[in-house]
Amino acid sequence: MFDHVSIGVADIPRARTFYDEALKPLGYARLSDGETSLGYGEKEVGLWIGKAAKPVKADMESGLHFCFVARDRKAVDAFHAAALRNGGKDNGKPGVRSDYSPTYYAAFVIDPDGYRIEAYCGK
Repeated sequence: MFDHVSIGVADIPRARTFYDEALKPLGYARLSDGETSLGYGEKEVGLWIGKAAKPVKADMESGLHFCFVARDRKAVDAFHAAALRNGGKDNGKPGVRSDYSPTYYAAFVIDPDGYRIEAYCGK
């Protein structure tokens, strides 16, 4: 449905460090690199991150979050660990969310700018 999603951040170098490491276990890499923008994906950019004068304020009650597909459960675990090592905050440790489905394995973190992100594997 979507070609890409764009988010605004206060600090591009901080976002670069976080997303480079958090997305690596999921098989995603920085495909575009600039002083004011970054692009991440597997073969094409699907997530754009741009320097913003007024990034959206973090709101835990908004329901807004971004979910990345993981190849397997080990990748979900590695995503969570890498995110926490690089400035993210835990928002749900890796595990099965049986209320979603019996095979919904996911982990949730909050990035350094307050965006809620998830890695998910349905196996």
